[in-house]
Amino acid sequence: MISRLICRAFIGSGLVLAVCYAPQTVSAQSSAPTYGGSKYLVINREFTKPGRDGTPHEATEAAYMRAAESGKAPFHYVAFTSLSGPNRALFVSSYDSMEAVEAERKSMSAALNASLDRTMVADGDLLSATDSSVWRIDPELSQNTNGPRIGAHLMVVREFVVKPGHTDEWEAAVKLVLDGYKKADVGAHWSTYRMVFGNSTGPTYLILTSMKSMSELDEMYASDPKFMDAMGEEGLKKLDALEASCMESEKTNLFIIDPKMSIPTDEMLKAEPGFWRPKTTASGSAKRTGAASGQ
Repeated sequence: MISRLICRAFIGSGLVLAVCYAPQTVSAQSSAPTYGGSKYLVINREFTKPGRDGTPHEATEAAYMRAAESGKAPFHYVAFTSLSGPNRALFVSSYDSMEAVEAERKSMSAALNASLDRTMVADGDLLSATDSSVWRIDPELSQNTNGPRIGAHLMVVREFVVKPGHTDEWEAAVKLVLDGYKKADVGAHWSTYRMVFGNSTGPTYLILTSMKSMSELDEMYASDPKFMDAMGEEGLKKLDALEASCMESEKTNLFIIDPKMSIPTDEMLKAEPGFWRPKTTASGSAKRTGAASGQ
């Protein structure tokens, strides 16, 4: 039920994102240091063939990033790779307006676009499918969000598809959960985005929660009783009824940022230079720590 959805996946992070940009898509507690938030997310997904994720995918993406740097590309994005579900990478960009999306595209020269297209041929050989979508933040359905927390390199992504014509019930259910967490006072935070362009069978929402470590998942689970006490028996029954009437489907997955496939902003580089562009040893191997290890 939605109470458990949030109880077990929303405390601790966001984007998700928001879909973060890494930061810019991830939600954060108001007291935590952040890089800033975003109104829109553009997410491109690449599903890799078996055995083609990890190093092979990083190599083809590196060629794309070199072409972007050489052509002075105006864009930035954060790459999230899956730790659950199908093998895939999410490339997330954040914008303050749709006008900014259009302006970015118009600023790219024909030569730059051609150079980027050439690098994507090799990348395509690794992929089984791709898609793209655009999402707009819903502040009224978000909790304690003012941008991604510095050092939060993990993200829980929950996708909810609502039955057509049942958006009011969905929003009522989420607001019940918001009230429950405020009463429980357990520091829950998440960012909610609604799909504005993409492929879906009904109104679709992403709820993004950022985390610095897996220990935050343990904290989420431990907070369950406080949330349930704050909701009360009648509140939980009402929540169950709303969910049953409005929910088409839901799924939850865990992602980690891959700095080797990301083009961070100057602000992000300044905040975490060692994460985004780690120094190399004499042998040329990168010194990598924390959530980036093993990616």
